Amino acid sequence: MAEPFLVRLPKGEDLVEAITRVFRERSIRKAAFNVIGAVTRATLGYYDASFQYVNREFPGMQEIASCMGNVSEKEGDVFVHAHIVLSGKDYQCHAGHVMPGTEIFAAELFAIPVAGPILVRNFDEPTGLALWSETE
Repeated sequence: MAEPFLVRLPKGEDLVEAITRVFRERSIRKAAFNVIGAVTRATLGYYDASFQYVNREFPGMQEIASCMGNVSEKEGDVFVHAHIVLSGKDYQCHAGHVMPGTEIFAAELFAIPVAGPILVRNFDEPTGLALWSETE
């Protein structure tokens, strides 16, 4: 099994795409991770009662106060699931599911590969989400 590792993510890239690429390049399909740093803009999602993500954009520089997530497999590929808390210059925080459009200013990824069977995401009727099987 791979050891925990630290990686600097490239400035200007999409946060989820950059994290996904790191795990693809290392052939890791089961892990937990944290990210610290800052973004130049963010798109956050909130999953509402109608089983849809409602996205909101947050322009401008913001600190990543916390970002945590996991890696599993969906449709045969690496799938990154991450939530983030951002703090702006007014020290107000915004949080949600990290969506495409979150641009890195500076970010450091700490990843912990996890041993055992790969967790596979499949459609879950009661929630409308792609979740791990109950047996995993």
